[in-house]
Amino acid sequence: MATGLCIAAGGKILTIAATLFSLSWTHSVEKAQWQEDWRVTEQGLELTEARVKGSGAGMDPGEGARLEDGWWVWLPDAPVTPELVLAASGATVSAWTLCHADGCVDLGADPQQPVRIGPCEQ
Repeated sequence: MATGLCIAAGGKILTIAATLFSLSWTHSVEKAQWQEDWRVTEQGLELTEARVKGSGAGMDPGEGARLEDGWWVWLPDAPVTPELVLAASGATVSAWTLCHADGCVDLGADPQQPVRIGPCEQ
């Protein structure tokens, strides 16, 4: 049974008592902001909404996207995934920012093994 969100980064595990979170970053080539909203479920992580500020190489808005205040917003048709694996080279434009009801944390700003995000198990 999932009990929250577990993040493995830099040899440490961070546990967050949250079932909803957002992940944001700056695209390395286009320098545009990207945001995704996620839900922790019993089956894994469910992508519930995506937003991109602009469009360009490798960041086309998804099917049915609508423009809202300069952001392309859409409801992705993606299967639930058991975990997210984020690159952590330290050489990108920005770190990944994970936000939840109690605050935000930057991930992958320094060179290290990939950051793994998934549901915590009891």
